[in-house]
Amino acid sequence: MHRTESPVARFRIDADGWAEGVTRMPSPNCDARAPGEAVSLLVVHNISLPPGKFGGPFIADLFLNRLDHDADPYFEQLKALRVSAHFLIRRDGEVVQFVSASDRAWHAGASSFRGRARCNDFSIGIELEGTDFAPFDDAQYVSLAALTLALRRAYPLRDVTGHEHIAPGRKTDPGPFFDWPRYAADCHALVASAADGGTAGLGLAFCAS
Repeated sequence: MHRTESPVARFRIDADGWAEGVTRMPSPNCDARAPGEAVSLLVVHNISLPPGKFGGPFIADLFLNRLDHDADPYFEQLKALRVSAHFLIRRDGEVVQFVSASDRAWHAGASSFRGRARCNDFSIGIELEGTDFAPFDDAQYVSLAALTLALRRAYPLRDVTGHEHIAPGRKTDPGPFFDWPRYAADCHALVASAADGGTAGLGLAFCAS
């Protein structure tokens, strides 16, 4: 059985949508949500830059519009790209936040969930440093479960899904190596062991397909 390393959530989301206990690197690639828009969806992605290589500054640099396009031949195709995510979870479990969860990050692109288009409008995007071709690290699942619980307590989230499920045919992440059953089990276990005894429950549907 997989267990999270802490019985309580490691993160708290403040009134402005920023998480305590994470590295903050505010990205300009965001805008305000429509007034009254409920944040109801959590989208899991993966990213590595260059593809298949971990570590280094390039993911953050992309989200901050400061990527050195001469640093790798692959980066040439990213020159016009303006993207971000709310959070990045690195291979060692470190969490970096780029956009307030209350604002709209530019992470999903053309997308649709249960018949509703423009998923950026009502979702939070979490990037895992990884690829479609290798397992994710244990530390990433630990941080992802804790962050999910913190976000669920701060926003009326109802569903969790993958980028591949809201943009089929265009996107493939988080890919076949992302362990959806483990992620869901870790989230439920964390709720059950929380200080409030899990009385509120998780209240999330994991829509992996």
